[in-house]
Amino acid sequence: MSARDFTALLEDAAHHIADISRADLQIMLRRAALRLRNAGAVSMEDDVEDALRNLANELGMTRNDMIRFIVREWMERNTYLPMQVLDEDGDHRRTPEIVCGWHFLRSRLTGFLAANLIIC
Repeated sequence: MSARDFTALLEDAAHHIADISRADLQIMLRRAALRLRNAGAVSMEDDVEDALRNLANELGMTRNDMIRFIVREWMERNTYLPMQVLDEDGDHRRTPEIVCGWHFLRSRLTGFLAANLIIC
């Protein structure tokens, strides 16, 4: 069932809630919960997943935060995004400068990847 079909089914159920059996409603709610839970999942190969999890643990980040950081870094370095940097007040501003915190995290990430991945 496609996401669009499922959304239409949920909307129809909401409009006719009195006509739906409890069992059917439970099934739809479980499906909705599963779709929401898995919506942000990104699957990786086992070796990449292990390296990602180890790096996230080493840096005290969650797996999803690490993925967001890596994607943002790649996009900034390849000029798909302007660099996001915090000024002294903690506000975001666009600038090509690198803040110490980002520089530290970037150097740790680079060191970890160099030590744990073989680049052919």
